[in-house]
Amino acid sequence: MSLITRPLIALACALPLAGCSQTYAAGASPAVAAPPVPAVAPLQPGDTFANTGNPLIRDRHTADPAPLVVGDTLYLYVGHDEARGDQMFNITEWLAYSTKDMQSWTYHGPIMRPTDFSWASRDAWASQVHEKDGRFWFYTTVEHDEVQGSHGKAVGVAVADNPLGPFVDARGSALVRNEDTNGPHHWDDIDPTVWTEEDGTSWLIWGNAEVKIARLAPDMISLDGPIRLIDLPDFEEGPWVFKRGDLYYLIYASMDKAISPDERISYATAPSIEGPWTWRGEVTGSAANSFTIHPGVVEFQGEWYLFYHVGTLDIGDQPGGLGRRAVAVERMEFDENGLILPVQHTARGILPRP
Repeated sequence: MSLITRPLIALACALPLAGCSQTYAAGASPAVAAPPVPAVAPLQPGDTFANTGNPLIRDRHTADPAPLVVGDTLYLYVGHDEARGDQMFNITEWLAYSTKDMQSWTYHGPIMRPTDFSWASRDAWASQVHEKDGRFWFYTTVEHDEVQGSHGKAVGVAVADNPLGPFVDARGSALVRNEDTNGPHHWDDIDPTVWTEEDGTSWLIWGNAEVKIARLAPDMISLDGPIRLIDLPDFEEGPWVFKRGDLYYLIYASMDKAISPDERISYATAPSIEGPWTWRGEVTGSAANSFTIHPGVVEFQGEWYLFYHVGTLDIGDQPGGLGRRAVAVERMEFDENGLILPVQHTARGILPRP
């Protein structure tokens, strides 16, 4: 089932961010060559650091940022990139950070590793922590252990009573396995994002190459309905759902090889979590020195922020790049119609405005 409407080309070109095919939305940034950024000394859990611009985190390579606001605190969950040399990906654990003002940050160390799921073998791929009914649900991507009956990426769910854990496997098996969907390859069930309606109904959205949606059961660890597809132009991976006012937003990593071989960030909007979704174009261009880019969006203390990653952080003898990324963040603003204004990747990031 298709859950999207696409504006006429003439209308799309008139919208601030609905750029025509093979062109960038006005003001959106293409991939750029950025100078490498030096690392700082490794932090230990409990250590604090000051925001000094982008990349935000500079003591280790991090990727796939997932922000969560709980009260007066913003928590940031990331994957720990530890690829060496020409290795493509080696994401070994999920780390947590927090801030109360976006300028002073605390490092909390690992919150989970892939093998904390007894049925998983490796790969701490993209995740999101979702708060519901006073508990914290950690939806994430891992490689399923083939010995235990599945091949490829799978979506798992862990739970904790605190945003920093300890998180434990909530069901003892994968929530979504590769065999549960008809995707094009064995890594198409990745990058989960979750939304809960005011009536308590929760939805899971995920995917690579195609984006899938299913209602979650009240227990948050099983599906309560069919898996459907949302037809999003140029969708590649990394969906992230949020709501502002009465409008739902689905932002994602996109790719149009006529423009660039690298991922960019695009989005769609809808009047309901079930659609219909209207494509709105590009938010920002490709990440510096990284084929991938991954959005995480949050409102905190009256401002909206777009987290993403770049490949510009050098640590020791390991230069930044595809398997050694670094989380960055920018402010995100909207026009009077609720459309997202183009976001530029900057070195200043969210340092206090001059």
